[in-house]
Amino acid sequence: MKYIVGARGSQLSVAQTNWVISELKKVNPDSEYEIKTIITKGDTDTRPLFTIDQKGIFEKEIDRAVAQKEVNFAVHSLKDVPSEIDSDLILACIPKREVVNDVFISSDGSSLDDIKSGAIIGTSSLRRAVQVSKKRSDVIVKPIRGNIETRIKKASGENYDGIVLAQAGILRLGVDVKYSPLSIVDFSPSPGQGAIAIVARKDDTQTISMLKKIEDSESRLEIEAERALSDFIDSGCRFPVGAYAKSNGSEITLDVIAFSVDGKKSIKVSITGNKNDPYSIGKNAGEQLREKGINDLALNWREKVEEWNKT
Repeated sequence: MKYIVGARGSQLSVAQTNWVISELKKVNPDSEYEIKTIITKGDTDTRPLFTIDQKGIFEKEIDRAVAQKEVNFAVHSLKDVPSEIDSDLILACIPKREVVNDVFISSDGSSLDDIKSGAIIGTSSLRRAVQVSKKRSDVIVKPIRGNIETRIKKASGENYDGIVLAQAGILRLGVDVKYSPLSIVDFSPSPGQGAIAIVARKDDTQTISMLKKIEDSESRLEIEAERALSDFIDSGCRFPVGAYAKSNGSEITLDVIAFSVDGKKSIKVSITGNKNDPYSIGKNAGEQLREKGINDLALNWREKVEEWNKT
């Protein structure tokens, strides 16, 4: 059987889609796969991500193609997939997750700790922007857009002295670049970072069954906890929250941190629970965050983003 696979046309998207196909071919040697690239709003809108008041800007058009049977399934970076997707679709498969940490790349090989004062650091993420400022209050953080290779080229010292990226993207692309890994203690990742999401139609049981062959059960449970948290507190590009769930035996521990706009205030929670009930772990973490005042932080962020949009 031949499957048509929907994906963005970016080099990273194509690379991770080809990786998914290579894994599927191992367990379905008689099947064929063809990638259909689809342009999304996130590909054409060059504004900083946090200024775009819309969820799913990198996946909506692709998932529409799945729902309309133009493609059999879609491959996404999981962190780009909203906690709620079209009712006719299902998050059919989560393969083994890649590393979750961020990395720092600089024009002169410096680490974030020792780069010069006043250096211009680029990031497409509000979460990373606050984390950089907390770590180094003497540098200048500016928004940056473009695919991974474009952002790396911009870190030449002319426009930016350094950038922060997810290590998973660099590994999947096989980019030959020197970088310094950043600790997940200081740079808690975005929910779902490092994971791939494969979306299919709910009624396409044959495709779902085929995709399940490459699912990683541990990654699925960890992701479900992180996504439950995101859904409960409505986090996203306009309200950055760091979250990382890690399974250990029969349990999962979910560590979460949210920051104020100026980075001076933070709220942390750590929840450990039964790994077979990841939704409750995420929900409990969200409830504790609410008790600690996360709604005020979220409102503060959204007001600030609206203010930035007007300037």
